[in-house]
Amino acid sequence: MTRIQANLILLATAAIWGAGFVAQDMAMETMGPLWFVGLRFLVAFMVALPLALREHSRVTAPVNHREMLIFVVIGLALFGGATTQQFGLLTTSVTNSSFLTGLYVIIVPVLSVIVLRKIPHWIIWPAAIMAVTGIYYLSGGELASLTTGDLLTIVCACFWATQVLLIGVFAPGSERPMALSAIQFLVCGLGGIVLAIVFEPITWQGFVGAIPEILYAGLFSSGIAFILQIIGQRWTTAPQAAIFLASESLFGALFGAALLGERMGLLGYVGCALLFTSMILVEIVPEMAKSKYRRA
Repeated sequence: MTRIQANLILLATAAIWGAGFVAQDMAMETMGPLWFVGLRFLVAFMVALPLALREHSRVTAPVNHREMLIFVVIGLALFGGATTQQFGLLTTSVTNSSFLTGLYVIIVPVLSVIVLRKIPHWIIWPAAIMAVTGIYYLSGGELASLTTGDLLTIVCACFWATQVLLIGVFAPGSERPMALSAIQFLVCGLGGIVLAIVFEPITWQGFVGAIPEILYAGLFSSGIAFILQIIGQRWTTAPQAAIFLASESLFGALFGAALLGERMGLLGYVGCALLFTSMILVEIVPEMAKSKYRRA
């Protein structure tokens, strides 16, 4: 697979995720966040399981228990991101959620410093200031007006950053990318269902009413899109992957406006523009510097 093909796969992934924000928001009309997270990822697990079994029959090396443990940890990061994002949608808009989730593009390099001891490019710091300014404008010019959902979505971005970082570190050297998909979906699905049974009531009518959203989020946003993410990240660089995946925020805002009629004031649009610009700068500037260095 060429890098261009991999990047196009990641762009398709971002579009599917962007539409998924609408499905996630609509599902909250009939069921709780934990039930939705659990059910969507169990559907995603059923999508990934046949592929993982087929992959297992072709891989000659025995299952590495350390690798399986890593897959579970990635699943826990996915669960943290999915649940905080879903709870956040209770009190924030699809547009806000999609842009604030995209902050993981800036958080990934920061985590690289903490976890991998890699010094970030200088652009990280002005981009971080730009992102904070974007959040300020997205809140209408008053950070005090940020909703609980906005704050939960920022926490969600930290979990997504952890998941993307771990996949970037371990997926390229793994012979079991489909097993990684299946296991992270299973961990997330079981976690959601177990907690939902304890903390959230549900009715048959509520379940039936959310079936279209569960199927879209499970089959496409979770199952197909996360599998495409892992495939794409195996054939492109992490910075380029982050750029294309960050376009999820644009698709989310587009679908939110088209399907839910969401609108915001001028300051909100300025905030979205600053957030998206900061995400792109974090990835493009270091790549341009590398290209210039190689030509020299």
